[in-house]
Amino acid sequence: MSTDFLKQIEQQLPSYSKGQRAIARYILEHYEKAAFMTASRLGATVGVSESTVVRFASGIGCDGYPQLQKKLQEIIRHRLTSVQRIEITSGQVSRSDVVNKVLQADMDRIKHTMENVDLESFDQAVNRIVNAKTIYILGVRSASALARFMGFYFTHIFPDVRVLNTTNSSEMFEQLLRISAEDVMICISFPRYSQRTIKAARFARDRGTSVVSLTDSPESPLAALSDSCLYASSDMASFIDSLVAPLSLINALIVAISLEKETEISATLSELEQIWDEYNVYEKGNDDGKNEASL
Repeated sequence: MSTDFLKQIEQQLPSYSKGQRAIARYILEHYEKAAFMTASRLGATVGVSESTVVRFASGIGCDGYPQLQKKLQEIIRHRLTSVQRIEITSGQVSRSDVVNKVLQADMDRIKHTMENVDLESFDQAVNRIVNAKTIYILGVRSASALARFMGFYFTHIFPDVRVLNTTNSSEMFEQLLRISAEDVMICISFPRYSQRTIKAARFARDRGTSVVSLTDSPESPLAALSDSCLYASSDMASFIDSLVAPLSLINALIVAISLEKETEISATLSELEQIWDEYNVYEKGNDDGKNEASL
């Protein structure tokens, strides 16, 4: 796990040179700040050269300083509270450039997800979902928005889709009472991971149900409980976690499934269009550009 990295640095502390010990102590005491410092800034902060910082990173098994930063940022995602996160953000992003910084970061997350997606796992997930009798979907707290989005579109494709109500654990397990090996359980969770989601995945797996998970990395506790696991980048943005890349991956999942079930979906949507039209579900515009809000 990520915290082992800090233990490694602490254990090797006696063997470091004076400059390396200064770097190590600063990281151990202020890893949440060091994670976002450049090598030159970290060196200036502790009183050593940039090259010493780079050599330190290599000396503890990192391919370079960027990998050291990545490991520290991973620790932050697992350990910091929401208050600590927003304090870090305030030191990294100014009010004047917040839009550019956040949108650029989201673009980078989508790019990283696209470059690292495992297409074999993606296809396996599609097949498990398409062939399931009942589809259960679970996302807790901020991930609940992703679960509801997925559930909304899946109900247009499949006859039996259940987005779990996560008000409390007992109700959640009551909703999973009849889950079986013919079904699929889709679990969505990102740091800080929800214990309820992990317990639900374990419950489903113990019932012989296929588990498909959407999470951030192989270090996620969901990875070991899943038959198919899809990873999406979700680095923190202020006190929130960016869910742009996970949502984009869900979009890809929905489109892939719709291609597999194109005939059924076309029939369903044709029927829905008639219902929507009959009951004025959607606003229509007149040819002259005036709306029919008063009708």
